[in-house]
Amino acid sequence: MNISDSERVSAVLESLNYKKTSNINDADLIAVVMCSVRQSAVDRVQGLMQKFEKIRQKNPKLKTVLTGCILKRDKKIFINSFDCVIDIKEIKNLPSLLNIKNKIRGKNIYLDIKPKYFSKFSASIPIMTGCNNFCSYCIVPYAREREVSRPAKKIISEIKNLIKNDYKEIWLLGQNVNSYKNKNITFPKLLKMANMIPGNFWIRFTSSHPKDFNSEVISAMATGKKITPYLNLPIQSGDDKILKLMNRHYTVKDYKNKIRELREKIPGICLSTDIIVGFPGETKKQFENTIKLFKNIKYDLAYINKYSTRHGTAAAKLADNVTIEEKKRREKILTAILKQTALENNKKYIGRRVGVLIDSEKNGRLFGKTKEYKTIETKSNKNLVGKFVKLKIIDAGPWKLKGNLL
Repeated sequence: MNISDSERVSAVLESLNYKKTSNINDADLIAVVMCSVRQSAVDRVQGLMQKFEKIRQKNPKLKTVLTGCILKRDKKIFINSFDCVIDIKEIKNLPSLLNIKNKIRGKNIYLDIKPKYFSKFSASIPIMTGCNNFCSYCIVPYAREREVSRPAKKIISEIKNLIKNDYKEIWLLGQNVNSYKNKNITFPKLLKMANMIPGNFWIRFTSSHPKDFNSEVISAMATGKKITPYLNLPIQSGDDKILKLMNRHYTVKDYKNKIRELREKIPGICLSTDIIVGFPGETKKQFENTIKLFKNIKYDLAYINKYSTRHGTAAAKLADNVTIEEKKRREKILTAILKQTALENNKKYIGRRVGVLIDSEKNGRLFGKTKEYKTIETKSNKNLVGKFVKLKIIDAGPWKLKGNLL
């Protein structure tokens, strides 16, 4: 979502005849698009202040803009450091704040601004923004506010335009895509509508909340040939008491039942998750339940985070009583299990022929993703970035497959 916001900021700036510079020291204007989810991200923005001041000494006319996902209490911190601090929803007002005539007309909703896509073959389309879940550790409902879903007609139109321009991968974005609803169109219906669009492309989506992830979504994924067999379904903890403290509104049993149904209806689906280790009050015994879950589910990928206090959340009122050393220990344990299960899962691909979307090239080696979101590497002298290719898998590691072009 941060990247998607940046694409719209770029579109607004280009409409004002700004051109992107490859060197920040040459900039007349610097726009920072921040994410407030983690305190460390806020700290990084603060760390930029000194750098900007050095540039301003050489160019006194430098203007700095801060936008994106900003918490109100953080705005107070940055208001004197940036020339302009503006909520991403108000980005259409940026020209007037810069004293430039506004060319972005009739765009009352910032998501209606046509983005300046950074990629020529993969695009992210926000289908909703905001969150109503109020997980105790998360600041998003306060920064992004309540859930708002875009009209399905606009989403489908945006996808169709991208496919006409030969885009190969479409990501449907939302803080909780499963809760998407506009009039009588739910998320499963939207997936089916997108799947019916003619063309050779893949559909992916993120992020999902287990409490809203249901059989209808699984059925849409199973029957939609363009919907990729990859899912990130954040569990956050393998212990029911911790999940309750996190205000997640599901149990480990609920989660396992959804995984079971997924694997029954979509054999070979690649699964990833998000985990927080060292949540306030998490005992070693409770962490062992997360270990058991990891061994049971056998994830392909996982995003393991050490808990850190985010001021303004409900969890910030709890004592952060798990030491950083213990958090690191728990992170290492889960990473070791993940490495083993990911390797076991990847070895099953050896000898298979798979479709791959090549997304980058470096020193004669091509890198891309399979439909299951597996990273893959191959050799080639051809420029195949942004193309679908067929590969035969010849080797597998925990985080990457290797293959030969067919």
